Amino acid sequence: MAKDAGGTARTIAFLGLGNMGAGMAARLVAAGHRVAVYNRTGRRAAPLARLGATVAVTPRAAAEGAEIVFSMVGDDAASRAMWLGRDGALAGALARKAFAVECSTISHRWVADLAARAAARGVRFVDSPVTGLPDAAAGGRLTLFVGAAKADLEALRPVFAAIATEIIHFGPVGAGNAYKLIVNLMGSVQIAALAEGLVTAERAGLDMKKVAYALCKGGSASPQVVRHVGLMLKGRHDRDIAFSGKWRLKDATYGMRLARAMGVDARLGADAVRVFALLTEAGVELQNESKLIDVLRQRRIGSTRAGE
Repeated sequence: MAKDAGGTARTIAFLGLGNMGAGMAARLVAAGHRVAVYNRTGRRAAPLARLGATVAVTPRAAAEGAEIVFSMVGDDAASRAMWLGRDGALAGALARKAFAVECSTISHRWVADLAARAAARGVRFVDSPVTGLPDAAAGGRLTLFVGAAKADLEALRPVFAAIATEIIHFGPVGAGNAYKLIVNLMGSVQIAALAEGLVTAERAGLDMKKVAYALCKGGSASPQVVRHVGLMLKGRHDRDIAFSGKWRLKDATYGMRLARAMGVDARLGADAVRVFALLTEAGVELQNESKLIDVLRQRRIGSTRAGE
């Protein structure tokens, strides 16, 4: 059985088995580690149990004696539930100088608070949000944005090798989270601008296949634009949901909080938050974020002078 890149099997707890977490946990099991998993809805742990993971009834139980605890959940509230309280991972008997690795995209303020709480328990904290879709998580092809002491990152590299093909160390604790919020806010602006552009092109009577082709070949062809052109024009927003409007709005909101804390007048970011909030207003926030184009198709402004 394979171990980590250093040939050592580690005792690991993995908290949160959503589309991303399930794939990451499976990779750690496949690498030969002793993995205990916890998920709020227990049925999602069944496939991991079949692979050899131990299923725990609380985050605390999963973390008992663990050398490394990973968390991969949706937002600040879910992260707090995993780490804090009587049943939280930080309440139990972690191994001496264990690592707490928070992979979730959470607010910068909560990362700082969580890091302090972990340090108070003698636990080494690492923020390591990820980029990549669920298929990349299942295939071990994620990129990690890490905020950590250099020595802590080096100690974790052999384990990270099971889930990631690239690790970018941005600096001390909090730096990886800051970058993730920045880039996700930028992505939100790009996706919102794409939806507006496509609706405008439709109303201008352009050939949308040619529009999609030109966008993917032109200077605006970021990975976000290229991926979402097809999703928006195919229109199957309720199938194979990789990232919902709910989570896009959450990420953009957290990104705006960071920008404002840094004194940045992030007007485009603020506009993106307002645009993605339309999905919630329409009751379709659980569909893929590409659903934004349908919401914008239904909105019109009155007759105005050009440019207004």
